[in-house]
Amino acid sequence: MLSKRLRVAITALLTIAAASPAYAFRCGPRIITRGDHADKLLQFCGEPASVQSRVVEMPHVTRDWRVYPGIQEVLVEEWLYNLGPYQLMRMVRLENGFVAEIKSLGYGY
Repeated sequence: MLSKRLRVAITALLTIAAASPAYAFRCGPRIITRGDHADKLLQFCGEPASVQSRVVEMPHVTRDWRVYPGIQEVLVEEWLYNLGPYQLMRMVRLENGFVAEIKSLGYGY
């Protein structure tokens, strides 16, 4: 029979291993992370409860983080996922169709 300390340690390790990273959004068994395309987000998580869109000017940065002179217009969308009163809402910010940031908000409604 396993000692109490060993059982606690195994439980803690399994909990840490099963947890998704803070920058991720779990939709059922699927995980959305930074860099994923909007199509994948729609496929795995469905339609958001609301969408806000705007165009902002940002420094011209390529996907490999090289900065070039000048600015570029970027379509920024914020998709709100309301998962109900017992789960936290998620705000997913997309830039030009790719996930740039995922935030946890308060409990849904």
